Amino acid sequence: MKVISKQSNSKDCLVCGIDNPLGVKASFYNMEDDSIVCLFSFRSEHQSYPNRTHGGMIAAILDETIGRGIWVKEPNVWGVTLKLEVKYHKAVPYNEKLIAVAKITKSTKLIFEGEAKLYDSSFNLLDTATALYYKLPLEEAANCDCDPKDLNIMVKDDVKEIALPDEGK
Repeated sequence: MKVISKQSNSKDCLVCGIDNPLGVKASFYNMEDDSIVCLFSFRSEHQSYPNRTHGGMIAAILDETIGRGIWVKEPNVWGVTLKLEVKYHKAVPYNEKLIAVAKITKSTKLIFEGEAKLYDSSFNLLDTATALYYKLPLEEAANCDCDPKDLNIMVKDDVKEIALPDEGK
């Protein structure tokens, strides 16, 4: 599927922060079908049991992917998570390429909702999530005197298309 645009990263975020040594350093893409795709790999630092990613890290990636989904249609909207429900289906490996796909299912003036699926590199469904967010301006969501440049870092790459799983899986 065709990539419409790449989203920015931040400096210190656990999921997308490019300067966070323990972070995932995930990349997010706005797709032609209004979904968002996250490409990333967990590492051994993100494990629970050996060879398994910690459930909290899985929840974080699904939460971030859904939360960024609002930027596909409303690029200046920020949200804080009100509710996140994760269903863990299979163990998630680390040191393997993974893909999360999310879509916004509802958006009003104050809230938005979405759903996400996490797949391995063979498009086996690993986990799913649904979430509800409250829309807030960045200065309220961040609750700090942050430098906006630290939250809007463009990392260039040449990704133009991303193979997505069949929904039948």
